[in-house]
Amino acid sequence: MPLLAWFACLLALVATPAAAASTLDHGRIDAASLRGNAAGLPSARGVTVYLPDGYAANRAKRFPVVYYLGNFFEDDRAPWSNNGAQALFDRAIARGVIGGVIVVTVDCTTPAGGSWYVNSPATGNWEDFLSRELIAWVDARYRTLASPDSRGIAGDRMGGHGAIRLAMRHPEVFGAVYALHPIGMGPGLQTMFSRPNWRLLQDARGIDDLRGDGFSLIFTSIFQAHLPDPARPPLFFDPPARLKDGGLEVDAALTERLNASFFLERQVPAHADNLRRLRGFMFDWARGDANPDHIVSLQAFTHTLDAFGVPYEAEEYRGGWGERHWGEDGRIYMEMLPFFARKLVF
Repeated sequence: MPLLAWFACLLALVATPAAAASTLDHGRIDAASLRGNAAGLPSARGVTVYLPDGYAANRAKRFPVVYYLGNFFEDDRAPWSNNGAQALFDRAIARGVIGGVIVVTVDCTTPAGGSWYVNSPATGNWEDFLSRELIAWVDARYRTLASPDSRGIAGDRMGGHGAIRLAMRHPEVFGAVYALHPIGMGPGLQTMFSRPNWRLLQDARGIDDLRGDGFSLIFTSIFQAHLPDPARPPLFFDPPARLKDGGLEVDAALTERLNASFFLERQVPAHADNLRRLRGFMFDWARGDANPDHIVSLQAFTHTLDAFGVPYEAEEYRGGWGERHWGEDGRIYMEMLPFFARKLVF
């Protein structure tokens, strides 16, 4: 090889950093907050912790932490086994997209799909678990920068909803939040009661009877979180509508209770001061989502934030439901990680 060509190859190798090595630490936490729930969900939960390259070698160094909440039926291992998250974070750190950071995922699934990250006597006190027990468990085991200034929370769809909910309620814990296409932000084009199969819910003898009907399953998870009733097995919620005399009768009081508890736009007035305390608040959504309720409610959510003087960043991008999140041209690599690089203290 000519000397000049050899020198050019050497420069290219030096200029292009290799993906760094890292480790995934899998553990379990038996959460006191989740014990004794009416549905009998296990309190022992899987936790996966991404430790960046250099964590083991430099025992004096502490790292910021990003907690990542998944979508329906995604446990703590899903981002790593399904989406190549470890290699993606390795490349992002090696290329300077973000500094060395610990990333934590946790199993918050329920038989109906997910917990919605709220306290519920039906499925467990998930808000307490995530904002107290899990944080203490991680900080006790790993070299974290144990401050909200260095602690971020993110999530995908249902997880995005949970990330915003937890950040707005606990700015003393989480200093910045990025939500990928969060759902459940506010009313859409269709009413809540128009989605589930009420005959199926009324006749169900257990969660397994709902398999195959996505909306009934998802709304069961919503009702278990926001209209829980430990005394109403097998689904453990108070239904906001009932079949009666061949039609559907809507319970106005329960519907108002559901909307006030579930829709995040209804939470803004009480938590606007908390949202203003955050170091950063960003969310996005795909304008090609086949469910227009998500798009309409997210656009309206920005107006609610504006009305209460809450600073935020928001972007509507070209894509569909769950698209363009992972990979080097995805939102996590291109937007979420640079956001936390700007907003967290390293």
